[in-house]
Amino acid sequence: MRYRMRTIFTWRCDLKDEIKGKFDELKGKLTGDKSEELKGKAEQEADKLRRNARDIRDDVKDKADDMDDEARRRDREAETVRENKAW
Repeated sequence: MRYRMRTIFTWRCDLKDEIKGKFDELKGKLTGDKSEELKGKAEQEADKLRRNARDIRDDVKDKADDMDDEARRRDREAETVRENKAW
């Protein structure tokens, strides 16, 4: 299994987007501007969606790598059996 670790840069970008959305939401609440409040909420939801999509993508890649590793292992086993039968 090939492990993918999220970098600190990725975490910082996620945190930045989430904080920006929360800031816009609070700014809208304080000023009474509904559009700014909704914009902030939309930014937060978009950030959650983006993070979930990235997590799903990473899970699919990990599963594909696992399946590839398993197929390679089976190929090596099959070659070993063919070599032993050649005697």
